[in-house]
Amino acid sequence: MTKAAELAKMGEVLTNSQIGGRRNIIINGAMQVAQRGTSTSSVSSGNIFASCDRWRNTGVTIGTWTISQSTDVPTGQGFAKSLKYDCTTAEASPSAGDQLHLSHRIEGQDLQQLKKGTSNAEKVTLSFWVKSNKTGTYQVNIRDKDNTRMIAKTYAISSADTWEKKTLTFDGDTTGVLDNDNANSLELEWFLGAGSNYTSGAVPTSWEAESATDRAAGLNVNLGDSTDNEWYITGVQLELGSQATPFEHRSFGEELALCQRYYYLAMDTANEGDSHGPIGANWNSSTARIVWFHPQHMRASPSLTFSGTVAVYSNGQSDNTTTYSLLASNNRYAQLNNGQISATGGHGCFIYATEANAAKIQFDSEL
Repeated sequence: MTKAAELAKMGEVLTNSQIGGRRNIIINGAMQVAQRGTSTSSVSSGNIFASCDRWRNTGVTIGTWTISQSTDVPTGQGFAKSLKYDCTTAEASPSAGDQLHLSHRIEGQDLQQLKKGTSNAEKVTLSFWVKSNKTGTYQVNIRDKDNTRMIAKTYAISSADTWEKKTLTFDGDTTGVLDNDNANSLELEWFLGAGSNYTSGAVPTSWEAESATDRAAGLNVNLGDSTDNEWYITGVQLELGSQATPFEHRSFGEELALCQRYYYLAMDTANEGDSHGPIGANWNSSTARIVWFHPQHMRASPSLTFSGTVAVYSNGQSDNTTTYSLLASNNRYAQLNNGQISATGGHGCFIYATEANAAKIQFDSEL
């Protein structure tokens, strides 16, 4: 074997099987985790998480959609799930301000290795698998939310109903340091449809001050123009450098823990059956307080969403209630307060809900 061939072989081994360390900046890029549910129908507005964790449907003002976690995946690539958009009500002629896109937001403290805003700013490479019946040119943006800057690339879906891998490399930006904190610093956008307010500019292939007219300037399709249209994505990886390495497959447990920093489903009896919550104590004869320790340190003090009926058990009896509030909260625990019980102050208690009561408790600190 010649020296050149030996070096080439070494490079192949290093690229395909010997890369160490955490490379993928994206969380849940294989669409494994869907704590909120595997499908949401009748989606006609944006800024919601309709299925897979960390994937926000930021702009949905074109048509109506079912957004779901799908088992349709590229063959032989090690993926089991994808994220699917299925158009259920079409809108063939979007108004000027309409938009349809998927986004992924990243904390600034997880991006310091990009060295953005310095003379040593690093290139990043984005790779993903995509499939649609709607061929044409689509646009992906990286938006710097700290400095209101952006860069974009287009990609083509060339063959209908065929999984295709796309690889896009973006230059480093020597302007605008990213904040080293837990706020949204970079946002990735996959545009699927847009009105003229977003298409009338030019694709910013170099970093620029953000312009709304450039955010979908390279888009020549409207995924919302027919109820026959579908769009799938999986295997999303964002990494340092100008080379796309093989997808970093993480275990379900690792990916779930990363997602639970931003959101977790603490109770869902409709899908999980009868459930017990944490142990607490009766503050007085009418008030129970329960401390809920989060499974992961959350990004920030989360909000609480409560629905259904959850009983407080104490003194051998239960009080069904539909009202819980956050008395205290931080990124490690939340103290739930309930003022509807009839019990003895100082005694212990716990919460319990049956499947029939359809109780759901959620904690959210998403970007």
